[in-house]
Amino acid sequence: MFNLIKKISFALVLSLPLGVNADITSLFKSEMPSLAPMLEKVTPAVVNIYTLRNVKQKQQNPFRDDPFFRKFFNMQSHKKKKERNRAGLGSGVIINKDKGLIITNNHVIAKATDIKVRLSDGREYKAKVVGNDSATDIAIIKIEADNLMSLKFANSDDLRVGDFVVAIGNPFGIGQTVTSGIVSALGRSGLGIEAYENFIQTDASINPGNSGGALVNLNGELVGINTAIIGARGSSAGSVGIGLAIPVNMALSVTEQLIKFGHVKRGILGVAAQDLTEDLAKGFGIKEKKGAIIIEVEKGSIAEKHGLKVGDIVIEMNGKKIKNSLALKNEIGLTEVGTKIKLKVISNKIIKNIVLEMVETKVAKKSNLKINQRLNGMQFSEITRNMPEYNRVEGIKIIKIRKNTKAYNSGIRANDIILSINNVPVKKIKDLELVAGSNDSELLLHLLRGNRTAFILLK
Repeated sequence: MFNLIKKISFALVLSLPLGVNADITSLFKSEMPSLAPMLEKVTPAVVNIYTLRNVKQKQQNPFRDDPFFRKFFNMQSHKKKKERNRAGLGSGVIINKDKGLIITNNHVIAKATDIKVRLSDGREYKAKVVGNDSATDIAIIKIEADNLMSLKFANSDDLRVGDFVVAIGNPFGIGQTVTSGIVSALGRSGLGIEAYENFIQTDASINPGNSGGALVNLNGELVGINTAIIGARGSSAGSVGIGLAIPVNMALSVTEQLIKFGHVKRGILGVAAQDLTEDLAKGFGIKEKKGAIIIEVEKGSIAEKHGLKVGDIVIEMNGKKIKNSLALKNEIGLTEVGTKIKLKVISNKIIKNIVLEMVETKVAKKSNLKINQRLNGMQFSEITRNMPEYNRVEGIKIIKIRKNTKAYNSGIRANDIILSINNVPVKKIKDLELVAGSNDSELLLHLLRGNRTAFILLK
């Protein structure tokens, strides 16, 4: 484009009669397009983020903390491992200038002991975490500062492949940087990066340090949060023209909850689904070409209670078209608990409207359970569809565990899955009361961590 403009301008100059005083510099300047006016308004709302976190050396064996395993395999105790500070960096976008609220990626600030924000004008502030959600990789942090600027939000559902976009961030910590490109693809998913994936793909150069930064349209409106890159050698290799951003609509769907609760109260419908294809549509004898076919309904779920069954096809939720199973998963998973939703469903070729209220994933705290005191300090959850272990293992997942408890000192950690207690399988929260009652007896736990299992005796 530039070369074409240059050639045309040069031709015009040559065509001018001799003696005419042509201002060549002015001619070229008037023809040159620039993003500078837009960026002057946008870049003050994009910040650099610097973090410190305490890290330990990697443990080769996941059960190194267990005294029995240390003795049996002649391993050293983790207590001899030294902690050290590790610096990290990323970017963020000011979304509320009056309250100093900044949106970024959860992986940018996760487990950070110190968070520093540097504004485009050089000012620096300490930040605190308001809320975070690992499932969407979104976090909200806050600074106490005046004279801030925030960005306007675009409707990311209006994005089209081929739209021009600009990425702003802090690649490799060198300082605020602007790159441009186009929307290469929409609705990228199945990458295993996050639990809820609906990425904008762009060829605007994105590198480590850009995470949490802004992806804006040519109007300077926020369309996405830059999150990840895909490369032959991993993200550390730098950009190869495949960058991924979380659509702003998706990011904002959890922001309100993060500000209000500090976390997301994620609802669950209780179904599994697959994509409706043209061939399957013919098989069902319907005209619809897009939707989510229910292939499984969980017993006792809110879906079952409202009459949803295998073979029903969800085509809309709250008036929004459901294109595939991923869209249904995202819409359900990003809906706050207690919210009423309206589903449009094709059931036996008949269109039905079903209204239901989202219920929360079953999570139980020790204080609500009458169980053995050796399990004190733990928070449990049943394995649900939004967890990677779903349909792979049956058990009770440990969501949180307090340090210096009997369980913790025995080597049990968060994200371990209890397969059985005293050789009795446990699958539901109520099983904890039935199997590990309030008596004071020892407990033999069969645990799964990663792809390895082990028995631990809680004395």
